[in-house]
Amino acid sequence: MTVADTGGGIPAEIAERVFDPFFTTKEVGRGTGQGLAISRTIIDRHHGELTFQTDPGRGTTFTIRLPYTAQPPQNETLADAA
Repeated sequence: MTVADTGGGIPAEIAERVFDPFFTTKEVGRGTGQGLAISRTIIDRHHGELTFQTDPGRGTTFTIRLPYTAQPPQNETLADAA
C-alpha cells in the first residue's frame, strides 16, 4: 500500500529521524511525534516494512509492505509478539 502527498517533502537533515518516537517538526501542543513510530512498530510486528521516498518541494510517498500468508499465525496475540 502507498500513501502519497504533494506537500513540501521531508528535508534530508531530518529524514533519518522521522520514525523516532517523540520526533516532530510541529509546534508544541500540535503533535506528539508518535504516529510514524507506532506505525512502524505495528508493521514490524507483522514482519512487514514501512519505507518512504521524498522529493523536497514536491511531496512524500510512504510504502507499507506486509507479507502474504495463506494461514493465520497459530494462537499469537499482539501481547505475545512483544
